[in-house]
Amino acid sequence: MIARRLSLVLISLLPIAAFCQQQGEKLAPYYPTPETVVEKMLQLAELKPGEKMFDLGSGDGRIVIMAAQKFGADATGVEIDPDLWKQSMDRIKSLGLEKRARIILGDVLKQDYSSADVITVYLLPSSNDKIRPLLEKQLKKGARIVSHDFEFSGWTPEKVEHIEDDGEGRSHTLYLYRR
Repeated sequence: MIARRLSLVLISLLPIAAFCQQQGEKLAPYYPTPETVVEKMLQLAELKPGEKMFDLGSGDGRIVIMAAQKFGADATGVEIDPDLWKQSMDRIKSLGLEKRARIILGDVLKQDYSSADVITVYLLPSSNDKIRPLLEKQLKKGARIVSHDFEFSGWTPEKVEHIEDDGEGRSHTLYLYRR
């Protein structure tokens, strides 16, 4: 009886183990962007209704949700952490945003961003260096990239916006790039 239960548990864990083996490295720790900064990122990108927007390392989905809900964008997040992915998808469903918002459970370095009008990132500088060649190769002319707190080396920002206080006592810097 115990052996049967154990085998059922192990069999149920196989898809998760297979998923974890396929995944790449985590490019940043989970550190939620304050809602006031999320809104400023999307405003800086001049996100318009119907535009395709991707958030790389989408965490709890707050940028994707605001992009779909408040800006009317077709918003996609990419998140490697299964728990954050589930939390995001549950919130998207509870808000009825499934038609305009989704989260891909996967590696940001293994996605197709060629349809993107806007990309948002809050990754470490070394991670920005890793994704830069992919974005340079895939993004169409005119696509906008907003990076929170960390620049992309080798790119010149079109705009830099400093936020002195996010409402929680912290300052932030946003960088807008255009391909």
